[in-house]
Amino acid sequence: MTKPSLPELLHAAVAAVGGTERPGQVTMAEAVAEAIDDGSHLLVQAGTGTGKSLGYLVPALAHGERVVVATATLALQRQLVERDLPRTVEALHPLLRRRPEFAMLKGRSNYLCLHRLHEGVPQDEEEGLFDQFEAAAPTSKLGQDLLRLRDWSDETESGDRDDLTPGVSDRAWAQISVSSRECLGATKCAYGAECFAEMARERAKLAEVVVTNHALLAIDAIEGAPVLPQHEVLIVDEAHELVSRVTGVATGELTPGQVNRAVRRAAKLVDEKAADQLQTAAEGFERLMELALPGRLEEIPEDLGYALMALRDAARTVISAIGSTRDKSVQDEDAVRKQALASVESVHDVAERITNGSEWDVVWYERHDRFGASLRVAPMSVSGLLREKLFTDRSVTLASATLKLGGDFNGVGASMGLAPEGTEGEDVPQWKGIDVGSPFDYRKQGILYVARHLARPARDGDRGDMLDELTELIQAAGGRTLGLFSSMRAAQLAAEELRVRIPEFPILLQGEETLGELIKNFSADPQTCLFGTLSLWQGVDVPGPSCQLVVMDKIPFPRPDDPLMSARQKAVEEAGGNGFMAVAATHAALLMAQGAGRLVRASGDRGVVAVLDQRLATARYGSYLKASLPDFWYTTDPHQVRRSLAAIDAKAKQAEAETE
Repeated sequence: MTKPSLPELLHAAVAAVGGTERPGQVTMAEAVAEAIDDGSHLLVQAGTGTGKSLGYLVPALAHGERVVVATATLALQRQLVERDLPRTVEALHPLLRRRPEFAMLKGRSNYLCLHRLHEGVPQDEEEGLFDQFEAAAPTSKLGQDLLRLRDWSDETESGDRDDLTPGVSDRAWAQISVSSRECLGATKCAYGAECFAEMARERAKLAEVVVTNHALLAIDAIEGAPVLPQHEVLIVDEAHELVSRVTGVATGELTPGQVNRAVRRAAKLVDEKAADQLQTAAEGFERLMELALPGRLEEIPEDLGYALMALRDAARTVISAIGSTRDKSVQDEDAVRKQALASVESVHDVAERITNGSEWDVVWYERHDRFGASLRVAPMSVSGLLREKLFTDRSVTLASATLKLGGDFNGVGASMGLAPEGTEGEDVPQWKGIDVGSPFDYRKQGILYVARHLARPARDGDRGDMLDELTELIQAAGGRTLGLFSSMRAAQLAAEELRVRIPEFPILLQGEETLGELIKNFSADPQTCLFGTLSLWQGVDVPGPSCQLVVMDKIPFPRPDDPLMSARQKAVEEAGGNGFMAVAATHAALLMAQGAGRLVRASGDRGVVAVLDQRLATARYGSYLKASLPDFWYTTDPHQVRRSLAAIDAKAKQAEAETE
């Protein structure tokens, strides 16, 4: 029997999911197949509507070796496991003559822990464990969540938090889940044979396609203890998110609350001397943190250095002592010890990391209105880590609608440790970048409008002219507006002001309801507007007439006082590069490309992306940012854009009237 060709397989898969074959999808599938075959790496930009999931799944399934697919969002993981993979596997089965297995794998804390559920939670202040179901009032929100979780535990097959609908609060979930550090291990746990997390791991070992998230991929790469099964092919979807997710996993934090929790948990398990040493170190650290001012610590102050060494040494003493203690009053001692160890080890590790002081780490204080001060440490760059851990021993495909910034892939490539495309050399990962385009005709479907006449935005300055402009644009568009703001404060101010000025257009604000609920209400009523910040720049998919105007209040550069971004910028400058372009402009370009991508989600969509920041038209870096956006028709004429919005609104109203 002849082996089926890639176009045949793709055709069968597209028909099965009820899609349309796109030229870009075929180009992408061929490039992915080529990269897999010769063990090289690929960066592929595939615009919205290309059908990129099938563009990588079909060649990956045809290859026949194990594939790990890592995505950033829950929505895409679910789409892959619940829709794309089942249909694709069925469609390819007659052609491939095999039915590849697939499985989802997440970090341990995403699964319900049966030991926690049945034996209770090790309690900080008291001896032993307490029954969280007894402790929470059944009438409270927490109590109701816990009762629902107990009922759900009898019927769930996966134990996966994301299969529980509606969801529960983080606080409720924390009562019945454990981190990998707190887990007793399948062999020591009375419930090891039924453990949901272990079952997910076993399924992953048998599967040909394992779907996971960026965070677990990062843990697998950083911690050296393999969490993912051995694989020959890695596909990273939503790859524009990877660097920030890996940075998040590689970031350590110390807070007084966290240190005090470790003290309470360890107190019953070690002798008085070790407990007192940790308590004294914790008190010293807490006193310092009360005075901490937010900002980067280029040098560790002497008093903080002493406090961290005291914490590190006391934590090390406790870790050694916990192993040998037997306190007869402690119930389920293994679980109590494991939780205490996990808490103390995390304090020890961060204190030691900051004390050792790597030149590649950035350390800073942060203050939060509700949670007080924290001390944080993050890698200056994750590019070396990614180059070493990601691009060896396997073929890697990185896919996203936004990877090409300022016209090429080298900026994103550099952030992941890749030398400029085409660089030859030993130990230099070979890669190529391709842009397979988009099925949409951006010049006909969208307008990029820059409000050049507005005053240059000043940090935290009054932007009355911007609010006037925004009001008029929304009126011309008949509502239908997604407002993307560079800070939550700006989004709140705009929502408050415009609710008074144009009450006929309801304005939803991020934070006033769950994101899912907000997006549902925004989609349902064309007159409604939705305002918000970061997660709206990349998570919203509302095709059709409810979203015909996407507004960005200003270019989303990182805040000048962001310790990590400013440290990265300074490091590039010290190495002779352009720090602003490499860090701030790249960050802004990525967000703007994602934000502009909210406008055209289907071939019938029409509308305007309005940037209310004159710098896009006047600053030197404006052309770099514009080259990162879809190729919309461009104007700075406010009258022209209002006429266009009014015409698009009139057409949408006519279509709505005809369907009623």
